[in-house]
Amino acid sequence: MTESSLSRLPEERVHWLRSVPFFALHLVPLAAIFTGVALGDWILALVLFWVRMFFITAGYHRYFAHRTFKLNRFWQFAFAFGAQSSAQKGVLWWSGFHRHHHRYSDMAEDVHSPRKGFWWSHVGWILCRKYHASRHELIPDFAKFPELRWLDRNPLLPPAMLAIAILLIGGWSAFLIGFVLSTVVLWHATFTINSLAHVFGRVRYRTTDTSRNSLILALLTLGEGWHNNHHHFQAAARQGFYWWEIDVTFYVLKFLDLIGIVKDLKPVPPRARITGRIKDEANNPAITDPVHVGPLPDSV
Repeated sequence: MTESSLSRLPEERVHWLRSVPFFALHLVPLAAIFTGVALGDWILALVLFWVRMFFITAGYHRYFAHRTFKLNRFWQFAFAFGAQSSAQKGVLWWSGFHRHHHRYSDMAEDVHSPRKGFWWSHVGWILCRKYHASRHELIPDFAKFPELRWLDRNPLLPPAMLAIAILLIGGWSAFLIGFVLSTVVLWHATFTINSLAHVFGRVRYRTTDTSRNSLILALLTLGEGWHNNHHHFQAAARQGFYWWEIDVTFYVLKFLDLIGIVKDLKPVPPRARITGRIKDEANNPAITDPVHVGPLPDSV
């Protein structure tokens, strides 16, 4: 596969009027000029950034999109609610389109390939009318749960509840910095995996897409930056394949496994670590099928 550009379809255009609230929210934190900002507001912003990043990476991504561990029905809803507090649309929308991305990664059908443009992969596709609605056929295993369908139909309920609680408890400066600013930064940190993680970084494994590994992005997103690893073997709960590849989401999941909240964390098989390694390909006789180990089945 070449890394040449792909053309977007006519219907893949940003709906600018519908996108006004998204862009306007980027300006809202500037109102803190009038309210003042306390140290506690910045601490709150950091806490909310990291906590919600965990729910996105562990919940939306590793659980709902890839089913790399198990949760009971209560914790399944809790992880979905926590992830939706990030204001990144509903659980079925996010995880369903992510499965679609893996099925067609960097092909013409991919909803957010950077081969269609960096801006498009980073945020443009989210603001497009074509991809506004959830597609339950992409995620039938979780769409069968009525509480998840309800949550998906009300994507703004969790962030609204969080925002109101912060406003009532911490006041306007906590709302502007602790909630709004951290939400905007969280958006773009998450979006870097769709954009930057397919443009910058190192390639360890030969895959059918442009995925790359990046320590910087892994630190920013609690482990999601090991993106080439993940595209090589999607079924593992751990994306940092080696001890030196920092994967904070996996460390938290291991702790939750110890206390009984998370079960059956799927490991990285030893064979997946060596099969398809580009730098070992010339002199490693163990490499026999170096493209896409363990792809996510269409039915999952």
